[in-house]
Amino acid sequence: MKLYRSKQYPNRWFANSQATGWVMFPVEADGWRKRERARGIDPIDIREVPVQLAVEAGIPAGADLPEAA
Repeated sequence: MKLYRSKQYPNRWFANSQATGWVMFPVEADGWRKRERARGIDPIDIREVPVQLAVEAGIPAGADLPEAA
């Protein structure tokens, strides 16, 4: 799983993995539970950041999610 931030949406995390596809979720405690599909993401506007930054938001850290078959 890779984690991203956007200057255009400072209150959102963006994540991408084979298992989840592109998702976004709030920058708040347990924000991962409120994740939803991210659409219209412009790669120019996002930057990859360490997954550990979103641990408080509940993102699975330290291990990738299982890949979709």
